Amino acid sequence: MKLFLCLAIVLSAVFANAQTNKRKLIPNDVYRFRSISAPKISPEGKWVIYSVSTPDSIKDKNQSDLFMVSWDGTETIQLTYSEEDESNAQFSPDGRYISYLSSKKVDSIEKSQVWLMDRRGGEAKQFTRIKGDLRGYQWSPDGKRIILVVKDEDETEKKKPKIKAPIVANRYHFKQDIDGYIGNRATHLYILEIASGKVEQLTTGKYDEGSPSWSPDGSKIAFVSNTTEDPDRNDNEDIFVVDAKAGSPTKKLTVWKGKDGSPQWSDDGKYISFLRSTSDDTYINYDQNILAVMQSDGSHIKLLTKELDRPVSNLKWSKDSQSISFLVEDDRQKYISSVDVASGKMRKLIGDDRSFSVLERHPSGSHLTVMSDPLHPANLFTLTNGKLNQISQVNETWLKGIDLATVRGFKSKSEDGTLVSGLLLMPSGSANKKLPLVLYIHGGPVSQDQFSFDLTRQMLAAGGYAVAAVNYRGSNGRGTGFSKAIYGDWGNLEVSDLLSATDHLVKEGLVDGDKLGIGGWSYGGILTDYTITKDQRFKAAISGAGSAMQLSMYGVDQYLLQWNEEVGLPWLPKDLERYMKLSYPFTHANQIKTPTLFMVGQNDFNVPSVGSEQMYAALKTLNVPTELVIYPGQFHGIDALSYQADRFKRYLEWYGKYLK
Repeated sequence: MKLFLCLAIVLSAVFANAQTNKRKLIPNDVYRFRSISAPKISPEGKWVIYSVSTPDSIKDKNQSDLFMVSWDGTETIQLTYSEEDESNAQFSPDGRYISYLSSKKVDSIEKSQVWLMDRRGGEAKQFTRIKGDLRGYQWSPDGKRIILVVKDEDETEKKKPKIKAPIVANRYHFKQDIDGYIGNRATHLYILEIASGKVEQLTTGKYDEGSPSWSPDGSKIAFVSNTTEDPDRNDNEDIFVVDAKAGSPTKKLTVWKGKDGSPQWSDDGKYISFLRSTSDDTYINYDQNILAVMQSDGSHIKLLTKELDRPVSNLKWSKDSQSISFLVEDDRQKYISSVDVASGKMRKLIGDDRSFSVLERHPSGSHLTVMSDPLHPANLFTLTNGKLNQISQVNETWLKGIDLATVRGFKSKSEDGTLVSGLLLMPSGSANKKLPLVLYIHGGPVSQDQFSFDLTRQMLAAGGYAVAAVNYRGSNGRGTGFSKAIYGDWGNLEVSDLLSATDHLVKEGLVDGDKLGIGGWSYGGILTDYTITKDQRFKAAISGAGSAMQLSMYGVDQYLLQWNEEVGLPWLPKDLERYMKLSYPFTHANQIKTPTLFMVGQNDFNVPSVGSEQMYAALKTLNVPTELVIYPGQFHGIDALSYQADRFKRYLEWYGKYLK
């Protein structure tokens, strides 16, 4: 008995020591965190090719390389090591080649090109010399051709002038984050012959074409375009089909005024599946995709998931063309489902408190997917008969030494009785302790916080905070009505949901009600501004890429269509009144008492820096503690690794100053 007791004591000590050897996340872990994307299965089903984005501290950015892993996960091979990024890797249909996009410069053309790597050996070779912007490509089923998606060449840059030409805007939608000011270059489809290298233009005109999909026999291509009088003034998209030879006329298959996109042919060539918007409004935002199918001539359209009232994506036909697998976003989860095309009967293939983000069909009928849960970043998994098998190990090694926060779901009830879902992260060792709370708000607003790995919230929890994520009204995963509840009425129901969730956590004794922080990025930053104007309980706030004086954002950001359709025309008295109502964080800035840090990318066209600058100026004038951080050369998302680490450091310092 004494022997067993001694053994138990020793084992307990070893276990405790193993636990204490783990460390907390630190901001510089951004230099360790890798991400996985774009997996594709080889034609024979033995290998999976994918991209891994790895931090490069010298270049201050992530570097994308290609890897292959065997279907059973026992063998992993890195394929590329070049200084340029490689992406969008695909196998040729005969399995002989691996193709990918790279901007590696081997001649005078600096644009991204298609490269081919012979799987039998030898160096990869550049295969195209496209002068426009190559946006995507897809092999024909017989492997003899490739469809290219190319944006027209910029005529002003042809001669590479020392002084850039003036920017001339003449479009309704004239600016876009990252792209900058938008000109009139169209995106068209081209066909590349593998044997000869000849490239022929398939579509022409002033409209953009994209999302091409080959018919199984290689004779036709389905694609997406908006051919209304002025595509900038609506969110319409329709599906077209064209014979796969130059000079062929196009045929319009759908006439829905909303969006029809992502066409995919069934293996027997009889049907085309696609995603249709719920709404056919001019402006579509608070919406979700419906899985639809039609016969290949555009007739007999069936909406298979309309009654599901949840957004679906990543459609994959079964080999016998009888069913379609797809992803579903549903209340903090993202699961894999399947629907029988004839009967419309749906079946969940796998779900639970986790998130699936990619779906590919294996020749055997199994699936390849990417899965993440609250304690594990995204990795590749095979799914066979409902069983998952992990085949990649990205981030696994270094994260084994990290003491991560636990994550659990919770639900709260808002003032009007609406049930709202959330997630709560609690750092280890916090049992029976009331920790300071950081309410970190997701952007969108039409997105959701879900049971997946969240580096930002884990980083905040590592600082000793309870961290809450709340899927306020406007989020998706709860149906169209839940998302559209905030249409034209921002900063109202969302704030009620956020405050009620905070009340719930305080009432349950989970957090310290006297030490509350709030923050978020994009719409999360906007809601931060709204919330601290309405409620003074928060002791610290961080507003990232937000805005408050909404009237001043008209024509400054990229959302002209949304302003005009959802809020109205500011020169009309009734609409001006609505703009001013939505601008209350700025017009009532004197009600804000919360010390607030404002942050934004200098080149952000999504929510431009003026939104943060105005609120900083207001609080500075009012002598409320505030700072403004602008990241040089950054867009809406902060890409530079050093700035990502800096942002995390400032998060922890600001909350630490006022909450601890």
